[in-house]
Amino acid sequence: CMNYMFPASYAWGNFSVLAVGIWAIVQRDSLDAIMMFLTGVLLTVLTDIIHISIFYPPNNHLTDARHFSIGMAIFSLLLKPASCYLVYRMYRERGGE
Repeated sequence: CMNYMFPASYAWGNFSVLAVGIWAIVQRDSLDAIMMFLTGVLLTVLTDIIHISIFYPPNNHLTDARHFSIGMAIFSLLLKPASCYLVYRMYRERGGE
């Protein structure tokens, strides 16, 4: 559904952070992996706000697929602060300062 609304950079940014997150979970002893994941999530918060604000369509052009796409993007954006907190706790557990 992202195809209806957002450019490819939205998907590439979020999926690349997801890949770094999987790497951070698999390598439990790496502080670099978890720090890169935390930085990536914080960066995608900013880019998601920019994507939503720029590519939000006018009200008369909202189809069901676009409603769903916007809703999922906003829901993802609302969940990212909670995931930042959880990733920060993982960073502290691994010995980060």
